[in-house]
Amino acid sequence: MTPLIAIAAEAAEQKSAEVTDWAGRLGWVAGLLLFIAFVYWLMRQGWKWRGSLQSDLPELPAVPEAAGEARLTLSGRYHGSTTAGQWLDRIVAHGLGTRSRVELTLTDAGLAVVRPGANDFFVPAEALREARLDKGIAGKVLAEGGLLIVTWTHGGTLLDSGFRSDRAAEHAAWVEAINSMTTTTEGIAR
Repeated sequence: MTPLIAIAAEAAEQKSAEVTDWAGRLGWVAGLLLFIAFVYWLMRQGWKWRGSLQSDLPELPAVPEAAGEARLTLSGRYHGSTTAGQWLDRIVAHGLGTRSRVELTLTDAGLAVVRPGANDFFVPAEALREARLDKGIAGKVLAEGGLLIVTWTHGGTLLDSGFRSDRAAEHAAWVEAINSMTTTTEGIAR
């Protein structure tokens, strides 16, 4: 017999050892699943705790039936709201932390934020402070100028809300329109 045939015959006879410790393996799998469930529970508790810390924020205004003629509309994504100037301090109270699709409508009365599957809200024109292009908001970072950030006040708290249009070229028109609205109300007490 040639050495190659002998090696091939020996390799064919070898078998891997059978797994005999099924209880140990199942224990490890169950432990891993419990650990994952525990981490998920901790994250959920943290989200609830953050919401309770922000419970002093009043209910969001509903979108009015007749808000007036639309100056601009936008279809895209809502990426969340934060405390103004603190791009990592996410606001979760009243559903403001929930990402979703969004339909924005800017009228002379304010900004209507319609979110399928999440709470809709309205930002009155007198609550708008400014709009700018930025690169990030809590949990979302894009290229410079990839996000439309609208700064507004609600219940004495200054908030930044981040939006991304399906057509990013629209962002500049939104910044100009919102900022022109806020400068025309400069003399009105905000």
